[in-house]
Amino acid sequence: MTYRIRYAAAVVRELEKMSPEVARRIRSKIGRLSPDLAGDVRRLTNFSPEYRLRVGDWRVLFNISGDMISIEQVSHRSDAY
Repeated sequence: MTYRIRYAAAVVRELEKMSPEVARRIRSKIGRLSPDLAGDVRRLTNFSPEYRLRVGDWRVLFNISGDMISIEQVSHRSDAY
């Protein structure tokens, strides 16, 4: 299944504040989610958003609804949970 990706406004602002190299790496990993949820993806228990993607020391938290992936938060691992 191919997913569409939607970024929350707060995520866009957070990516703009990061160093260009880190932001590029995160965007690349998010792009790889689209075809088949490729990457280090885990479903979280008793937590919202329901899924996380690990990108080095960064965590991308997202939800899946039908064919839409909603990126809700991008945080350093020390601040993510």
